[in-house]
Amino acid sequence: MDKSNIKSLVRMAQQADRHVLYQKSVQAPETEIELMIETYREIRGWEPISLREDFCGTALLATEWCKTDPQRTAQGVDLDQATLDWGREHNVLDAGDDVASRVELVCENVLKVQQPKVDITCAFNFSFNGFKTREQLLAYFEAARKGLNDNGVLVLDVYGGTESMDEVEEEREVDDEDFTYIWHQESFNPIDHALKCHIHFAFPDGSRLNRAFSYDWRLWTLPELRELLHDAGFSSTHVYWEEFEDTDEEDDYLEGTGNYREVDAIDNQESWISYLFAAV
Repeated sequence: MDKSNIKSLVRMAQQADRHVLYQKSVQAPETEIELMIETYREIRGWEPISLREDFCGTALLATEWCKTDPQRTAQGVDLDQATLDWGREHNVLDAGDDVASRVELVCENVLKVQQPKVDITCAFNFSFNGFKTREQLLAYFEAARKGLNDNGVLVLDVYGGTESMDEVEEEREVDDEDFTYIWHQESFNPIDHALKCHIHFAFPDGSRLNRAFSYDWRLWTLPELRELLHDAGFSSTHVYWEEFEDTDEEDDYLEGTGNYREVDAIDNQESWISYLFAAV
């Protein structure tokens, strides 16, 4: 057999790198960094410089943060050394010496890392849902607060809506990419809000990368989070909701604009993502 044809016989799922797929289908660092900077400016009146990315995974966000300003620094904290090593090779070092010199990656429990103190700490991709009890989540919020400057802000992304408590499998074609992202909510227990989810990827040749990522969470609600943040000593919380536009009057279809505004009341939706800012 012609060796040049061997690679073409390998299924696409076998060749795929799950971290690359995740970054392309899930993460939006430019949007989140812009929101954090603008909102911090609204709350505090000046620009943030330092960032800690808790549960950072491949540290894509931390790396992109340092690209936005030569003075900005970032620390990424995660328990998975192999994922941090992948992020260092493919994100941090690829960004060049200047950026790499301002990104510190730490393999440690987020409850234990509180130095150096930073302007913003973020816990994105719903990672804090891994804390399943009020005591555990309160301990994290208290630790995060201790790691912030006197004018620091903690930022969380939160998801909910009527479908967040259903067993669903949703597919989404990833723009300009040759694969499909699949979000699978396997089970939800309304008594304790235990939620088990997976991310799968499907490819044009019919192959699939099943359970590329799996999560065993508690689905926390916004009221619970705001109450726990208050108990942890944060002085105020601010909910930012994505603005939508009506693109199809017949089907009453709303499409997100990518712009967020602070809200105190909002109509529920089938599925939503909001950002919760907690100020010291």
